[in-house]
Amino acid sequence: MPTTDSLTTPMYRCPAIFQGQASLIAAESTRHGGVSPAPYHSLNLGGSTQDDPAHVAENNRRFFAALGVKPEQVAKSHQVHGDRILPVTTPGRFEGYDALITHTPGVQIAVTVADCTPILIYDPVKKTVAAIHAGWRGTVAHIVRKTLVLFESEYGVQPDTCLAYVGTCIDECSFEVNEDVAMHFDSSFKRWDSERSKFFIDLKKANREDLLEAGVRPENVEVSAFSTVLNNEDYFSHRLEKGLTGRMLATIGIAGT
Repeated sequence: MPTTDSLTTPMYRCPAIFQGQASLIAAESTRHGGVSPAPYHSLNLGGSTQDDPAHVAENNRRFFAALGVKPEQVAKSHQVHGDRILPVTTPGRFEGYDALITHTPGVQIAVTVADCTPILIYDPVKKTVAAIHAGWRGTVAHIVRKTLVLFESEYGVQPDTCLAYVGTCIDECSFEVNEDVAMHFDSSFKRWDSERSKFFIDLKKANREDLLEAGVRPENVEVSAFSTVLNNEDYFSHRLEKGLTGRMLATIGIAGT
């Protein structure tokens, strides 16, 4: 897979958990290296904004070219904050799925985020990959666990051989919610702040726990050290920027032969 030093290649970062995996292409974009003007500056990769579509197309071309991937190899879905998972064998644009899985070389799957949690999974035994978009609704619907169940039924994947990355999203100290959201989370994933009369939710922790509950080994899980809010100079945050911002991509695939 491509390697990158986060200090010298700011367009994307490659999860360390996947380093050394032959033919695997896995990365998470930042907001740098694109052509979009403010408020989408600069590497806006999401089409669900008011940014010029030509800018978004050029940003996608640049991002995937840096990974050695052609745009026509990419599979994405219009995400709906649900728990539907689609096995794909061909590139394209799909509708209504928040996770994609494949074991087809040359198909690069991707999810779009700007505060929600991206999760990338790779099974080096069955050469199978997953890209998951988990907002708070997807998290409480256990989309991560459901993806691993489908991994096994579709491809015979065993969770204890998988490597997983819980990506950059809104951090716990920034994800302030009311009781109507907090009530869906276990107490270990929420914190009550009496001064602000709000709950704070830890999406990274909740999704990591789902990986472990599904059978992924703790040593095989990496959690991003970055935050869309605290590191907003490098990542887009829908909440912090009040909706007027771009989107990142988290992507994974097996290089074609």
